[in-house]
Amino acid sequence: MIVIRARSHQGMLAVGVLVLAFVSPLCALSSALFSARVVHHVLLVAVAAPLLACAWPARRAGGAMGAFVVSTAVLWGWHLPAAYDLALSHVGVYWLMQVTLLGSFLWFWRAVLAPWRTPVEGIMLLVAGFAQMGMLGAILTFAPEALYAAHAIAPFDWGFTPLTDQQLGGILMWVPAGLPYAVVAGAVARRGWSTLRVGTK
Repeated sequence: MIVIRARSHQGMLAVGVLVLAFVSPLCALSSALFSARVVHHVLLVAVAAPLLACAWPARRAGGAMGAFVVSTAVLWGWHLPAAYDLALSHVGVYWLMQVTLLGSFLWFWRAVLAPWRTPVEGIMLLVAGFAQMGMLGAILTFAPEALYAAHAIAPFDWGFTPLTDQQLGGILMWVPAGLPYAVVAGAVARRGWSTLRVGTK
């Protein structure tokens, strides 16, 4: 009963995060600013997805490496300028981007949090997952020019140039986005420690 109640709460939190991402003013702002789009994507892949993974855990063993590779490819693929600009100019492609980001990272987080996953394996997956996101953030931060035509004009209305907006987005992806990974890593380590203590009694 306690487990079911916890999963229900986690599912409700995930829905709340999705509402924040798609119904609040953040969604409209993310059409104007790349940095807001990064916040939107981080909410999807690093907050809503792990909450959904907790509420809807994996029931059988699957390929953790496959989940990591696919989620990484999806994240990087949608940040290629051509793919990104297409997504922001076409409703169908936009929703394809959102669904594939959320779906691939749900797969990743379910692999990380699978009950049969050892703490060491889980933490290694988390480190790899954040490393690839941090690398993408670093590339965006240090790019010598703005990459996305979709954000070529609107940032000026907010006191940014397109390049500074992109740099801010890169920094957000590079540093603060790691906080959810750190929180989950702590929970995984704590679960492993608790299991070890029970096993030694």
